[in-house]
Amino acid sequence: MEDRSHKVLLALVMLFLFAVIVLQYVCPGTECQLLRLRALSPAAAADPYRAEDETPARFVPRFNFSAGDLLRRVDFNIKGDDLIVFLHIQKTGGTTFGRHLVRNIQLEQPCECRAGQKKCTCHRPGKRETWLFSRFSTGWSCGLHADWTELTNCVPSVVDSKKEVRLRPSRNFYYITILRDPVSRYLSEWRHVQRGATWKASLHVCDGRSPTTEELPSCYTGDDWSGCSLQEFMDCPYNLANNRQVRMLSDLSLVGCYNLSVMPEEQRNKVLLDSAKENLKRMAFFGLTEFQRKTQYLFEKTFNMNFISPFTQYNSTRASSVEIDEQTQQRIEALNFLDMELYDYAKDLFLQRYQYMRQKEHQEARRKRQEQRKILRAKQAHLKEQGENSSSTDYIGNVERWRR
Repeated sequence: MEDRSHKVLLALVMLFLFAVIVLQYVCPGTECQLLRLRALSPAAAADPYRAEDETPARFVPRFNFSAGDLLRRVDFNIKGDDLIVFLHIQKTGGTTFGRHLVRNIQLEQPCECRAGQKKCTCHRPGKRETWLFSRFSTGWSCGLHADWTELTNCVPSVVDSKKEVRLRPSRNFYYITILRDPVSRYLSEWRHVQRGATWKASLHVCDGRSPTTEELPSCYTGDDWSGCSLQEFMDCPYNLANNRQVRMLSDLSLVGCYNLSVMPEEQRNKVLLDSAKENLKRMAFFGLTEFQRKTQYLFEKTFNMNFISPFTQYNSTRASSVEIDEQTQQRIEALNFLDMELYDYAKDLFLQRYQYMRQKEHQEARRKRQEQRKILRAKQAHLKEQGENSSSTDYIGNVERWRR
């Protein structure tokens, strides 16, 4: 009796080993383990980007955007003639993002950045031609911190300036930019100007010319405005820091450029804001300083290009170190009322795009898992059918022989 029990136990062990071998055949590698882990692990469903920035616990969209507005995937051909153009607005974190573009992207032919040189060489694979138009690749070729009006009129001619018009390739120009909370950006610009920054080299070209001193008066009389107080900075009615983001993203030719007498102020403001919103929505990509990881994610999904190192969320900046009272906060918001409205719009569109892209990613992952499960079930059914015809018969025969 005891001998028979041992034989039955041995048969069960052999059957178990056979099942393990079959499982390895049906689902090689770690596929089956991954399927089970994905289903059981609660961390798998968690958003890895949620804790990296200031995302609200439950984002409720305020604006209605079409699927075309939300889905941003461009067919960027780095080996062809396509060009990424970075519109760099002052004090939005654009310098950090600009360095990511030339130093932190996985490329077949990485940008060549030499120590001591401000610009990097970002050539297309096999060509001596740049795929990136930015401060750190081509320099300020269209003027210091050129705006949308300047770049859209200047970039095509600069890039193909040495070619005859009939020989110029048909390029796709993909414009990108970074925005920032208007109050933080304004305070950061004040601190920068306080340290001596002027941006005097900015051209502000619109309709073929720069503005006159009557159209764009200066806020100071000396070489710079260093040492100015925040009160002085806010009191200058010609300060370009006011609503800078709207002005730099809008088509200024729609309002007569810097000539304020072309239309009433209220009408001018509406045209500028509407233009900035439309241009921002139509850009290939824009990011927000307050959402570094999501900015990285959306850029990667838009251009199918991956960064080497993850972006870092810096919550401590020169602007954040400035303590202001509620009255000053309200004054800055009033001076930047157009930027405040633009930023609310941009933040809503940005987070909706992020949610939409993540949902698409999850749907694609779910579809792949379902396909894997179908393949697994088909293999299991096939092996079960084979096992019923041969394997079980062989084992029963072996057990009968062991009993004799």
